[in-house]
Order: sequence, then structure tokens, then C-alpha cells
Amino acid sequence: MRKVTLKAIYQHPITQKYVRRSGMAHAISVAYHAFGLAKEYDVNPDWASKAGFLHDIGHYEWYSDGEWDYQLYRNYDIHPIKGAERAHKLLVRLGEDKLAAKEISHAILFHTDSALPSGNYELSPLQKVVHLADEKDKQPDNLHHYRNIDSLKELLLIEELDKKIELILSEE
Repeated sequence: MRKVTLKAIYQHPITQKYVRRSGMAHAISVAYHAFGLAKEYDVNPDWASKAGFLHDIGHYEWYSDGEWDYQLYRNYDIHPIKGAERAHKLLVRLGEDKLAAKEISHAILFHTDSALPSGNYELSPLQKVVHLADEKDKQPDNLHHYRNIDSLKELLLIEELDKKIELILSEE
């Protein structure tokens, strides 16, 4: 039984503030990609979807002269670190299982190498799923962060994904 739904996460003011900043359409798309990859990598589809949805909750806006500055982002960004902490706090506050909150947060931390020291890392299956899901949705010039969909459509997509997760978990 799931303690926290994607809808509860989506509706929380922290999510609306920080996930919307980095692109709600992108977050929902990555959640769907993560859900789709979960079976292939034998990971919990609920955890994968939540990590995919929240993966960019730590983004800061790196702008120069009103335009996204990718070089500033690459040089100074720590959004995976901030995102892991912010997601963990949000999930625990909402009543998520503490182990789930930890694993989801670790997947957010390792979804990209932008804030990590160079070197080789052995990603867990959940971490790999979130990384791959994010890569599937990327567009040139970071345009994936600027796609928009209507807020009613956002909610419908979130509710639909919640139903898919419930169905899969009930079959296990």
C-alpha cells in the first residue's frame, strides 16, 4: 500500500514552487519514462515515478541577461544535491515510508553528474532508471525545461500515472 500518491506530491506548495520552476511538463514526462523503465530494471514503479517526478526539484535558475546560461549551470550547479534534500524533506513531511524517501532521494542525487566529482559510480537500478528517464526527455538547449501544458492536463496525467502504479502494485 502506497503511503503517498503522486497527486499528493503534485499538489503540495513546495512541489508547485520548485518543480514548476524547472518545468512541470518535463517532470511529469520523466515520471512516465521512469514508470516505463521500472519493470525492465526490476525496481519499484512507485519509487521510480516519484524520483522521476521530483528529480529537478533542486534547480536554481541560472540566467545571464535574461537567457539560460548553460555554462553557469555546468560550473556552479548543485541541483541534484539540493533536490535530494528538498525531496527527502517533502516526502517525509507527507508521510512517505522513510526507506522509500531515502532511496528516492538517492536516485535524485545521482540522476546527473552535474554536481558530483568526476569518477566512476556504480548506480543502483533505481538511480539508473531515473538517469535514463531524464535522458529520454532531454531536448537541445535545455528546451525540455520550458515545455508547458495546461494545469488541468498536468493533474489528469498525474492521476492517470497514480492509477497505473496502483494497478501494478496490486498485481504483485
